Amino acid sequence: MIMRDFASERRRMVQRYRAQGYIKTERMAEAMLRVPRELFVEPEYMEYAYIEQPLPIPGDGRQTISAPYMYPIFYEALELREGHRVLEVGAGSGYGAALAREMVGSTGLVVTVEINPITYRFALENLKRTGYEDVIVVLGDGSLGYPEMAPYDAICVTAACPDIPKPLIDQLGPQGRLIAPVGHACDIFGQDLVLLEKDEEGRTSRRVLMKVAYVPLIGRYGWTKK
Repeated sequence: MIMRDFASERRRMVQRYRAQGYIKTERMAEAMLRVPRELFVEPEYMEYAYIEQPLPIPGDGRQTISAPYMYPIFYEALELREGHRVLEVGAGSGYGAALAREMVGSTGLVVTVEINPITYRFALENLKRTGYEDVIVVLGDGSLGYPEMAPYDAICVTAACPDIPKPLIDQLGPQGRLIAPVGHACDIFGQDLVLLEKDEEGRTSRRVLMKVAYVPLIGRYGWTKK
């Protein structure tokens, strides 16, 4: 059996995303080089870890690990830096939380909230196995945020919501940034990827970055209440 050189695949991925403009900073590039994406998918999908499409993960049949290029799209827009406090809504495989942890460094904080118990366990096990034990993984309704560790410098929502949940805006600190797909998952044109920014006085502004396609957010402020 021929063993795949995943490290080389990661390097090629980073080179490709630099050329395509997805990766804009050294911090993002280094994070994507360090985190072994192949260890955040199920064993039968490891050989496909670096292809440009989502892959299924354990859950209710809808959960996926996003295509790899989506992570720099989200995180470069959030401008993650050393020491930032980050909240992720939708832990998924845990890959996004691991990337965020690399970007905010040892002085930062990453909290990720997952509503599906099967997916929650998958993310928790992946993060522990790959050395990201200090990521706080919470089983709960991510649309409510995680006020225990607020305020956050950056909030990342990885499922499509009817609108940006108010609790998340409230938990975003001054000069913070929040990114979320807004729109219905059944819309044939996809959802708007919205970047919300909060100034020092707490005023917010929004702009649409692009069209995306994500599964619907589940929870009190999601498309499906739970």
